Order: sequence, then structure tokens, then C-alpha cells
Amino acid sequence: MSAIVQAEPYDGGESGGELARPGRGDLGMISIADQVVAKIAACAAAEHPDAGAAAVRMLGRAVPSAARLGVRGTDLGALPKTTVEVDGAKAFVSLEICVRWPASVREVTGQVRRNVRDRVAELTGLQVEEVDIVVSDLATEITPPPRVR
Repeated sequence: MSAIVQAEPYDGGESGGELARPGRGDLGMISIADQVVAKIAACAAAEHPDAGAAAVRMLGRAVPSAARLGVRGTDLGALPKTTVEVDGAKAFVSLEICVRWPASVREVTGQVRRNVRDRVAELTGLQVEEVDIVVSDLATEITPPPRVR
């Protein structure tokens, strides 16, 4: 399924209003695929310095050695696993993230949720109804950045 966004005439940027609104219009439509909305949501979640991609899980357990096999591991610099369902002008986002230890999980998830809502609405014109976040890993063994002397 994809979102349908109404195309509005370009006014040279003078109005400062929204350029796209969900729905059909007289001038045509723009179709936004679910995968595009998912990528926007993942990038918005990764903008927080204490949130990132969680390790792959199999049968409810993290697989830390999977990174050596080329499978995604815990990484604060990578995009988290994201799924999006778009229903008309509404989007429902699900994220699986890791949080840097000892950051507050509640604060990080609250900030990630707000940022995902704002970014998706700003860039697509969709209303984000739900942002479900699963924190499946804590990033405890992340190597610190190199010291500068």
C-alpha cells in the first residue's frame, strides 16, 4: 500500500504553507511507497545519538556473533529495523532499536517517538497515528571514539 498525496501548484515558495496534503486533488497525485516512509522513519530515529540498530534476534535471543557473518549487529550508527503501514493519510510506525547504556530508555524512546512523528509529517504530509518502539538491546560494548592528542 502507498500513501496518496495531493499535488498543489508551486507558488515560488512565497506562501510558506504545506506543499502536499494527503488525498486526491484536481491537479493530480503523488504516491509515496511504504518503504519510503519506513526509510524516513528509520533515519529520523537514528538522528538521536543514543539510539540505533539492535542486534538480530533468533528465538527471542540476541545473536551477537551474527555481525561477523554480515548480519546486522548492535550499532548506534546504523538504521534501526522499521516497518510502516500507511492507511490513506495515516501512518503506523514500528521500530526496533537499541539504546546506549546508561541513557534513560524512557527519555530516549520519547525523543525518538517525537522526532519520527515530526519528520514523517514534515516530509510526507502523513499524520503519524502510532509509533511503536521495542527496545531489544542495550549498547554496552560500543567502542569509544578515538582520542585526539
